[in-house]
Amino acid sequence: MKTIGLLGGMSWESSLAYYRLLNQLVRERLGGMHSARCILYSLDFAEIEALQMHGQWDEAAEILISAAQGLERAGAEGLLICTNTMHKLAGQVQASIAIPLLHIADGTGQAVQGQGLQTVGLLGTRFTMEEAFYRGRLEDKYNLQVLIPEADDRQVVHDVIYDELVQGVINPTSRNAYLDIIDRLVKRGAQGVILGCTEIGLLVKAEHTAIPLFDTTLIHAQAAVDWALNENN
Repeated sequence: MKTIGLLGGMSWESSLAYYRLLNQLVRERLGGMHSARCILYSLDFAEIEALQMHGQWDEAAEILISAAQGLERAGAEGLLICTNTMHKLAGQVQASIAIPLLHIADGTGQAVQGQGLQTVGLLGTRFTMEEAFYRGRLEDKYNLQVLIPEADDRQVVHDVIYDELVQGVINPTSRNAYLDIIDRLVKRGAQGVILGCTEIGLLVKAEHTAIPLFDTTLIHAQAAVDWALNENN
């Protein structure tokens, strides 16, 4: 089993889910007392969030690169950035380390393709929804049509993430707002919806809607376990 490096803390609410899922999935695959070999580097999200909001992505990249290099020195054989938004910097982080970075959008694109879907909605921070680093990868590499909410709905999705979910607040009213937004995406042609922020799966789950949901936290963890247990890598 390979050792997984987790670049987390963005937020720790979802990093906790990553740690739980990795260990559960390894135990399911190997049985008995088995658990995941992993190393967690947890950043202070307040620092990262401030850089995001001021557009200081180069400064944020320096922090992530330093942490990623620390994980590599500590013995990590592969890296997960435990957040969708910070994959904006995935190329810079990968260029700074010798170990592979397992991109969250790749597992997601494969999961959508695996269900035979062509058109999907995308929920996430405004960075993830509006910029090309995530949508473009899904569209170019996996030939998907990616729909994002209208501007007012994007603001709602973004605000709930930062004002509630990353602070551990699960609000049924916000869940209903998200479900309404999902319904509007479906009316525009979405066959499924990507929960493209690692905290959204804490709020919206499969039992809340009939449309297929793609929880990127779970998908990323599954891809990491597949990689860690594949002796051919």
